[in-house]
This record gives sequence, C-alpha cells and structure tokens, in this order.
Amino acid sequence: MDRSLQEPIARLADAGYVLLAPAAARAALQLDLVGLEGLRESWERLPRDAYLRDGGSYRYRRHGCFVHTPASGTLAATAHRPHWQPTAYNALHGGLTRWFEPLEPAVGASAAWRQLLGSLGGLFAQLQPVACWYIEAHQFRIDTASGIGRPTPEGAHRDGVDFVAVILVARRAVRGGETHVFDARGSGGVRFIMEEPWTMLLLDDARVIHETTPIQPCAAGGVRDTLVLTYRARGFQEP
Repeated sequence: MDRSLQEPIARLADAGYVLLAPAAARAALQLDLVGLEGLRESWERLPRDAYLRDGGSYRYRRHGCFVHTPASGTLAATAHRPHWQPTAYNALHGGLTRWFEPLEPAVGASAAWRQLLGSLGGLFAQLQPVACWYIEAHQFRIDTASGIGRPTPEGAHRDGVDFVAVILVARRAVRGGETHVFDARGSGGVRFIMEEPWTMLLLDDARVIHETTPIQPCAAGGVRDTLVLTYRARGFQEP
C-alpha cells in the first residue's frame, strides 16, 4: 500500500478521525482536483432547505444516494430517495422524512465525482471490510445573508453511519465555522477551521462526535460550501 494512503488509514484507525490537506487528500485518494473544481459552480444552484426546524433560511442543499462495491470498485446511483435519521442521532431533524432535490445529473455522472466516492469507499474498506457501502451525498451551502449561518444546527452529533467525509468546497467572506471533533466516549477532542478548498475531514462515526460552529459575514455574499458523504454497511437509514 502506498505510504500516502497508509498514513490516513493509520490515523483514522488510531484516533477515529483524520484531517487531510488538499495535497494529502489528492495523493491518498488519487483525486482529480481539476475535475472536482469543475463541479464547484453547481453549488451556486442549490435550492433552499425547506426542512429547517430552527426557523432559519440559511441552508441550501441537494442529496443523492449511491451503492459502492469495494471488491470490484463499481459505483451505482440509486433511485432518488428521502433522507432520514433517527432522533437518537439528530435531535432536531430526526424522525423526519426529508425529500431534498436530487443532485444535478452532470454532478453524479462526473468521472471526478465517481472517483472521489469510490476512492473513499476503498479507503474505508481497509478499516472495515464490507460487501457494499450505502453512500449518501449531501451538497450544502450555508449563507450569511441573514447575519448568521449554522453548518450544524443539530449541534454536536453522530450520523448513525460507519464513516463520514466532510469536504470543504468553498469558503468566502465569513468568519467562524470552527469544526470540533470529540471522542464519543471521553473528553478528548480537537478544534480547527477548514479554510482551503478540498480539505477533507474523515470520521469514524462510532468513535467520534462532530459539529461546526456558526459563521458570520465579513462582507456581502459570505458562504461556506461543503460536501458531506456518509458510508454505511447496513443499508440506508430508513424508518
């Protein structure tokens, strides 16, 4: 195994999380960053999240689902389906069947996108061998037009999956947005701000909880764009 892949796997196994700078992510996952950059403009067309129970209007998102088979490397999109989480993992929105607008077809069909999802599935399978990964992909934009935006309105949480990848796509004209990762069974933790596009935070969802603090504008048009990918071996979460 290449050393660039060994190190994040070892860190994830040891600490339950690993933060990868763009260069390290590209080397470990053999990413096509040029191809991924070509997808960034799709974040400009995300529809507003109509399900926010805190009364806010700061979040925009799209959602898609895939099945990845690590042994063969195949990745297949599923029919569009709702996103659902139990209240045990999401006290604010748990128990709610949420139908978000699907990913734009060009995003899901992009070779760079498919390579990203497949490479992460292969990395996670080194830690937990599986027949298939059930992947949910969430494109998020948090804006500050109303003065504040909350990347994780549910607070510190787990997602009810096996692994999570939080990928920064863009950050402009905002302050705040500090990410916290804490041991789910202890008091240890780290805090940092993801600032450079294609920085990636990989999480073992059984071992750590995570959150990101609110953002505020530094100038007009302040936003934080992320891609969140969840990997689950036991099928998609559903009621």
